[in-house]
Amino acid sequence: MFEQTFKNIDDILHKDAGCGSELDYVEQTSWVLFLKYLDDLEKDKATAAELSGKAYTNIINPEFQWTVWATPKDKDGKLDHHKALTGDDLKDFVDLKLFPYLKKFKADAESADTIEYKIGEIFSELKNRIQSGYNLREVINRIDELRFRTHAEKHEMSHLYEDKIKNMGNAGRNGGEYYTPRPLIKTIVKIVAPEIGQKIYDGAVGSAGFLVEAFEYLKHSKKLTTADVTTLQKKTFYGKEKKSLAYIIGTMNMILHGVEAPNIVHTNTLAENIADIQEKDRYDIVLANPPFGGKERAEVQQNFPIKTGETASLFLQHFIKIMKAGGKAGVVIKNTFLSNTDNASVSLRKLILENCNLHTVLDLPGGTFTGAGVKTVVLFFEKGSSTKKVWFYQLNLDRNLGKGNPLNEKDLAEFVELQKTKAESENSWSINAKDIDQKTFDISAKNPNKKEEVALRQPQDILEEMKALDEESADILNSILELI
Repeated sequence: MFEQTFKNIDDILHKDAGCGSELDYVEQTSWVLFLKYLDDLEKDKATAAELSGKAYTNIINPEFQWTVWATPKDKDGKLDHHKALTGDDLKDFVDLKLFPYLKKFKADAESADTIEYKIGEIFSELKNRIQSGYNLREVINRIDELRFRTHAEKHEMSHLYEDKIKNMGNAGRNGGEYYTPRPLIKTIVKIVAPEIGQKIYDGAVGSAGFLVEAFEYLKHSKKLTTADVTTLQKKTFYGKEKKSLAYIIGTMNMILHGVEAPNIVHTNTLAENIADIQEKDRYDIVLANPPFGGKERAEVQQNFPIKTGETASLFLQHFIKIMKAGGKAGVVIKNTFLSNTDNASVSLRKLILENCNLHTVLDLPGGTFTGAGVKTVVLFFEKGSSTKKVWFYQLNLDRNLGKGNPLNEKDLAEFVELQKTKAESENSWSINAKDIDQKTFDISAKNPNKKEEVALRQPQDILEEMKALDEESADILNSILELI
C-alpha cells in the first residue's frame, strides 16, 4: 500500500511546475507525510495518556491539526468536500498560515531536545514548492490513506521512506552523498558494536542512515528498560549536517524511525576549529561516510593542523579529535587515501597509525555506491593506542555491482565472520605496523593470498588490437618516409 501511494504521489508531483526532480519529490512528500505521522503520533499519545488516567495536551493547536485543515471528514468518515480546502484556498492556507505557525515552534520550545523544537526547525528550513493547490489536495488525500499506528505499519513506512531517499541519491545533483547502501551501514554498525549508554556521532549525517541503523541495532541488542528507552531517545544519537535538504531529510528520517527529537544540528562541521574541542564535546562512537572530492577554502583549512582542501581528510581529522579515548569508529573514505603521496595524506596516515589502532580495513569493489565510480574503503579504528597490526579484507564478488545489482548483506557475511578473529583467507591478510614505510606510511597493501587469474581474451579483441597496431606502424612508417 505504502509503495503504490508513494508512486502515485510522484506521478502527481511530476505534473507540478514547482517540482523538477526526485529531490523535490522527496522533500515535498516528506513534509506532508511528516504532518500525517505527527497526527497519528498525537493520537497514540492521547490514547496512552487516557489508559493511564492522565490528561494529554496536543502539540498542535486545533485549527492546524491534520483532521481539521487537511482532511475534515463527514459523518460517514469520508472527506467533507464542503470543508476541505483546495486550489488557491489550500495553497494560501499552507503558505500563509500553516508554515508560519509551525515555524514558531522553534522559538517557543522549552529546549532543543523536544519534538516541538524539531517541528519548528524543520518548517523553518522547508517551503511548500507544490504550486498547484489541486495537486497538493491530491497529495494530501493519498497520504491520508496511510496509517502509522501499528509497529508493522511504522516499520514498512520507514523502510519505504529509505527507498525514496535511495532514489534521491540516484537522482544526481550530488544526491549520492545522501545515501550510503544500507547493507554496508548495517555491517559497519555490527563491527563497531555500539552499546546502550554510549554517545554515537556522525558529523556528515546526510539522511541519518548511520544513526538510524545504530538505533535499530541497539533497540534489538537486549530487552530495554524504561531508562534504556529514554537514553536512546535523548542521549545517544548526535549529528551535524551542512546542507538544508539533507538536514531536513535526516531529521525526519530519524523521527519516522522512532527517535522523536534527534540531536541533529544544521551547521558546517568543518567550520569548527578542532583545537576548541573539549572533553565534554567528545563521543564514544563515530560512524560516517564524509563527502569526498570537495575542495575546502583556505579559511576552513585553518581549523585543522593538517592543511588540505580535501573534504574527507578534514573530516577524518575532526573525527579523530572528537572521539573519546577508547572510542571506536567506522568511516568510509576513498581508497586512494591509503597511498596518496601528498604531504597531507602522508601526515594523516601517520596520525591515524600513531594515535589510533587501525585494526581493520575493508576494501570495497567499484559500484558499491550507485552512480559513483570511485572505489572506497572502510577504516575501523580505536583511539588511544597506536596500531600494531592492520587486518585487510578485500571484497571480491563474482558480479559487477550497479543500480540493478546492489550490494547486499550476504556479500559481506564472510567479512563479518573473519573479522572476529582477523583470520587469513584468500580475501584477507594482515600487515605489521613495523613493516609500514616510515616515510610514506603507505598502507595500500596488495592481497598476497589472491590467486591471479589469467583472463583469456576474446579472438575479436585480439584481431582489433592487431589492426590498431598495424595502423600505428603504418603511421610511424609514413612519418619516417616524409622525413626522408
